[in-house]
Amino acid sequence: MREFKRLTPYRAALEMVLKDVSELEEVEKVPLSEALGRVLAEDVVSPIDSPPFDRSAVDGYALRAEDTFQAREYSPVELKVIDEIVAGDESRVKVEPGTAVKLTTGSKIPEGANAVLMQEMAERDGNVIRVLRPVAPGQNVAFAGEDVRKGEVVLRKGQVLRSQDLALLKSIGFRSVKVKRKPRVGIIITGDELIEEFDEDALRSGKIMESNSIMLTGLVRQYFGEPVFYGVIPDDEDATRSAIGRAKKECDLVLVTGGSAFGDKDFAHRFVKLLFHGTTIKPGRPVGYGERVFIMSGYPVAVFAQFHLYVKHVLAKLVGARNYEVRVRARLTERVSSQLGRHEFVKVWYENGEARPIKKKGSGIISSLVESNGYIEIPEDSEGYLEGETVEVVLY
Repeated sequence: MREFKRLTPYRAALEMVLKDVSELEEVEKVPLSEALGRVLAEDVVSPIDSPPFDRSAVDGYALRAEDTFQAREYSPVELKVIDEIVAGDESRVKVEPGTAVKLTTGSKIPEGANAVLMQEMAERDGNVIRVLRPVAPGQNVAFAGEDVRKGEVVLRKGQVLRSQDLALLKSIGFRSVKVKRKPRVGIIITGDELIEEFDEDALRSGKIMESNSIMLTGLVRQYFGEPVFYGVIPDDEDATRSAIGRAKKECDLVLVTGGSAFGDKDFAHRFVKLLFHGTTIKPGRPVGYGERVFIMSGYPVAVFAQFHLYVKHVLAKLVGARNYEVRVRARLTERVSSQLGRHEFVKVWYENGEARPIKKKGSGIISSLVESNGYIEIPEDSEGYLEGETVEVVLY
């Protein structure tokens, strides 16, 4: 098998890919219940103040703060309770000097009141309370618009919607939201040695269980896409050509595993006009790209690395996603070495501010992925990091 004559530096290859794709124009309107993880297609402006009125932050008594200024535990101030309401109700009376309204958390502040006394700070006797401590104007009041102001941009285009974002949208009256269409991502798995159903005899005779499809399906869904599985294709030139051709017509992006090197049965790269083939990443060096098609390794760990180093960034650009990675700073628990000229993907377990490198090596060792929850990158011009050095971890 012939070797790669030239390896494209990782950053240069990534730049080529990102220049080759454009953000999708199509937009969908989906109910909030289906919007988790989707990418906002436009800025969201609040149509209302939230909260829409001044409301109580505690259970207690709405009153005029100035009526309490002289109150002390040894010399309480007496006020008359003229109404009682609960959250969702509105008092029809006006709080005048010397009066108060009993209310619960979330209740609208009645006219004339400018503060709320916590009920623990009062002693009640019939319709009279004895105020034991003074309160300041505005104390225990959540003012209208304190959370969100009418006309305020509350979420920006490109936001990957989280549960808290959906809660905010619902709180200001939204029932649905405009999001980017999910890119259709074709997944083609190649290899004569692969089987999809467990068969001990076949495994003993040299076959292996196919696992890339389920992993890529999950990764595509995690990063904004809609996976379309075209099946496990044998190492056959016509079958490979046909599957790639069909997927290119039907999808926005195509991922092909296997056939990325130069063996006699490595056909995938023959049917795509590649911008590059072979990069400096480790693992996953044989990756190639062109015509919205990634030709990827057959080994699962290499596929996983190729996805995170290339494919997820393409999917993010297709939907215009911002802040789609979680990156944290961590102390490396031991030294990690690398070879100059390689952009290395190093699996780690991140916990309590520390990153522990996973010792298991090999592009086929899936358990090394299971035992990790993030990765660090070592660029081509570095020989690695020292124990105790601070590194950036990308979590997955």
